[in-house]
Amino acid sequence: MDTPEPLEILDETWERALCIVAHPDDMEFGAAAAVARWTDQGKWVGYTMVTSGEAGIDGMDPEACRVVREREQVESGRIVGVETVDFLGEPDGVVEYSVRLRSVLAAEVRRHRPDIVITGNFRDTWGGRNLNQADHIAVGRAVLDAVRDAGNRWIFPDQLTGGLEPWGGVREVWAFGSPQSTHAVDTTATFDRGVASLQAHAAYIDGLGWENWDPREFLEGMARGTGQRIGAAFAAPFEVFPMGWGD
Repeated sequence: MDTPEPLEILDETWERALCIVAHPDDMEFGAAAAVARWTDQGKWVGYTMVTSGEAGIDGMDPEACRVVREREQVESGRIVGVETVDFLGEPDGVVEYSVRLRSVLAAEVRRHRPDIVITGNFRDTWGGRNLNQADHIAVGRAVLDAVRDAGNRWIFPDQLTGGLEPWGGVREVWAFGSPQSTHAVDTTATFDRGVASLQAHAAYIDGLGWENWDPREFLEGMARGTGQRIGAAFAAPFEVFPMGWGD
């Protein structure tokens, strides 16, 4: 059996991170334990949900579902130390990469002024087997471009009112769960809170209808394998995109 390549340890010399993902629950499927680690270090981490996941429960009307899923996400964030959770209200399931989406996300980056932006895997598959979901791909691609847009005064200049300024201070974008991950962070000490944050999405998990599905067992599957690649019990993997702006 081939031994997986070691992963580099993420640089944690930053103070503010903004997580931009497509749906409530996206962060909890692999990255929430890392968020708990960082908030325990005194870092600020905020969540931006592009949609409210309102199309995610087959047996629930979308408007009722929106309320439930937003409530579950706020509680899930609280468990790992996240107090700022924004919902942008884009339509669940049909998010498209567009200049408009870049504009909306650039405004979020300019407003929160993070050092690091975190998104989910936006590669075509999860490791070459299961196809990724269209919203994940559209949002991740738009995040990369929006981070660069946010630093350029002449892109979306209509946003620069009321004290909002360009923000070119994002050092890197990290995509968790990517099959092309190059880095990881030890989540051993905060793994249980990561599990609890996923369990907080109880209505969504129940609505999936996955018989006998165990959130802890699911998260351990990725976290143990990643941990072995950095010499830890549990870890979360990330693909790292260094950011500059201009070219």
